[in-house]
Amino acid sequence: MKTRINYFAILTFYIIAIALRYLTDKTDLLSGISNSFLQAILHGIGPTVGAVVAFTVFKIKPVMSLKGNYKKTLAPLLLYWVLPVALICGAEFFIKGTVSFAAVTAILIYGLFEEIGWRGFLQQELKSLPLLLNIIIVATLWFLWHLNFDLTSSNLLFYGILILGTWGIGKVADTTQSLLAVSAFHSLNNFFSEMSSVKIAILVALLTTWIIALVIRKKLAGKKQQLA
Repeated sequence: MKTRINYFAILTFYIIAIALRYLTDKTDLLSGISNSFLQAILHGIGPTVGAVVAFTVFKIKPVMSLKGNYKKTLAPLLLYWVLPVALICGAEFFIKGTVSFAAVTAILIYGLFEEIGWRGFLQQELKSLPLLLNIIIVATLWFLWHLNFDLTSSNLLFYGILILGTWGIGKVADTTQSLLAVSAFHSLNNFFSEMSSVKIAILVALLTTWIIALVIRKKLAGKKQQLA
């Protein structure tokens, strides 16, 4: 287990992440890009750039990858990306006759860009800390990164959701080591920001499938450790 925390790497990561967030969110930097989906994706690019710079400059080996501890990338890709795209776009097609494939994919890519930083780098770099402290630090930095400092009840609720999300997505990261998996869980909030009966059904179906898959995977990993 990692015992030494590279605080300079964390500082470098966070300065880059929050600077790019400011530039993409609070300035007209992206105004020249006509593609709205590309604009949306680039709002989340900061954590990825910060993580890549930290990994490179401080020679830190990433623990997580796209496929994680699956044998092949296809398994988490089908389970965590293809399945939600198929369910959401399929339901939309039958109800409205339209397919928002680009929008759904953009949400997943946005989630991936964030998760490369928050779970792929920061959570792993703080792994030696007590779990609760790790969660509080990651959630707080994640919250501040959104650059929304209004002292409102909705913001306090959002902070609480990020704490819960940091714990839950952290569990997914520990179980799968897959960036595809954590980005899918991250994206649920953006997929279902407005609820309806159909969206609730899809959300329940996805969560049920994913949680069962995670439980099975954890049990299989435990059996392998016992046999080793």
